[in-house]
Amino acid sequence: MAEKLSGLDGLLVAPGFGYRGVEGKIIAVKYARENGLPFFGICLGMQMAVIEFARNVLGIKNAHSTEMNPDTPDPVIDLMEEQKKISAKGGTMRLGTYPCELKPGSLSYSIYGNSPVNERHRHRWEFNNSYLSRFENAGMIASGKNPATNLVEIVELPEHPFFIGVQYHPELKSTVENPHPLFVNFIRASKSFAEKKNEAKTPLLQGEII
Repeated sequence: MAEKLSGLDGLLVAPGFGYRGVEGKIIAVKYARENGLPFFGICLGMQMAVIEFARNVLGIKNAHSTEMNPDTPDPVIDLMEEQKKISAKGGTMRLGTYPCELKPGSLSYSIYGNSPVNERHRHRWEFNNSYLSRFENAGMIASGKNPATNLVEIVELPEHPFFIGVQYHPELKSTVENPHPLFVNFIRASKSFAEKKNEAKTPLLQGEII
């Protein structure tokens, strides 16, 4: 996997449903976390980052989402409480715009420049808050939460150059003329990563002046 990912300048794990490709996504997130590769996870992508961190940093080897493994003993991602009573599908997910309060001093706060922010959602599963203290004690912080439900909307690694996962869908509020600040900053971080990588690959010629 490292051979396939070493040429990347950034990793975006996109939204989705179901088990297909999940373990590969988790491996890719692990590579990004361990190698300082800019990472941006959206919805399912954020959940993959949570599972990866639980398994490989917290040592919770069976950590998973109940979407993919309903019998996991450690559901770090679990079905939202209000969704457990719903049997009919269709437009019954958590849909629409909700507020998100950002943690002062976090990368997310610096990117947005204000708090709270409002973002659009489309999901049934969420971060399981019963594990939150273990995550934050180990270095992954919840930098954005819904003020009414305490739902974790953003996770990030402060010690990483750029590692952010969001439960919502910023692409739904992003346009060509007005791109979402999370995308802008992810691209900026990826560009910086690429420049540093290229500098490391190009040794100075003898006598070259810098």
